[in-house]
Amino acid sequence: MEDRLSSPSMFIGVQGKGIISFGSGQPDLPPPRQVYSILPTYRAFKYGLVQGQENLRKALSKGYKGSKASNFVITNGASEALDLSFRVMKPRDKVLIHAPYYYTYPHLVAKAFLTPVFTETHEGKIVLEDFDKKVRECKAVLINSPSNPTGRIQDIKTLKEIEKITTDLNVTLISDEVYKDLIYERENYMLSGSHVVTINSFSKTFSMCGFRVGYLYSNDPSFVERIVNLKTYTSMNTNILAQEMAYEATKVPKKYSSSQLKIWKERRNLIYNGLTELGLDLWKPEGAFYVLPKIKEPRKFVWKLFKKYKTITYLGEWFGAPNRVRFSYALDASKIEEGLKRVRKCLKEL
Repeated sequence: MEDRLSSPSMFIGVQGKGIISFGSGQPDLPPPRQVYSILPTYRAFKYGLVQGQENLRKALSKGYKGSKASNFVITNGASEALDLSFRVMKPRDKVLIHAPYYYTYPHLVAKAFLTPVFTETHEGKIVLEDFDKKVRECKAVLINSPSNPTGRIQDIKTLKEIEKITTDLNVTLISDEVYKDLIYERENYMLSGSHVVTINSFSKTFSMCGFRVGYLYSNDPSFVERIVNLKTYTSMNTNILAQEMAYEATKVPKKYSSSQLKIWKERRNLIYNGLTELGLDLWKPEGAFYVLPKIKEPRKFVWKLFKKYKTITYLGEWFGAPNRVRFSYALDASKIEEGLKRVRKCLKEL
């Protein structure tokens, strides 16, 4: 029964005839053709640099004003970048996270022998009064904007205030920006400063999830050095073929992202309007590709929708939102429309 819904692991990678998945946040759009261009001739299969291949780090530095290749570490997805960032902190330190949050965050923090502290949000937006009160007991803050699972972006005024507060308190500010190129309402505002650690990957922007190429950027040399030292004793170098393909992705014109953003926005409107018409209470996403509607008896809903209607969704409680269910709309419009029909039938039964 629905008590089997212990974590998203039971749904990750699940496929089959007739299954529609609003679960995993994996873009269905193809990667840019350029990333495959090196495959017929690529022959370098030796160990790579632990910090990451220099050509990729140099290419990334062009997108961060005043940075150098030495400011970057190439990691096994953004997940490893986050994991390493927490594990170089002192045990028992506290890390402030805004809820709802990506489901791995509290676990990564806890497995680094740190303590997660949660700050309030209103309709997915950080409440500064609560943030300012709780951050004073913390050594690090984790910001995710646009957010998984809410699809919300934090207001620029709020982000600037967070920059100032964390600077004044000498608190490390970790910014998970894997969805920074998927914003519908405005340009991305990049948090900056000597205390800021920027996390990103090629998974969402370039539909390269399975390649597992992420990176972190910091202009604090000592922080980068600690990360590289730890990575030396854990995963060593990130896959060098995948890095070379990521390097090719850095050459892709901006219009590639712009054209894909148009598709994501159309899908956002389709699922938001569809769920609203079903009478569900949800916030309109401003970025990423997730919605988080309120659902009565969410565990029964998720289980029944999967077992009877072959449609996957994720429990909101996994993301710190117990009365909600997360839908990813990283699938084509026809599947979204069919999925909405199944959701309607399931809701009627419940």
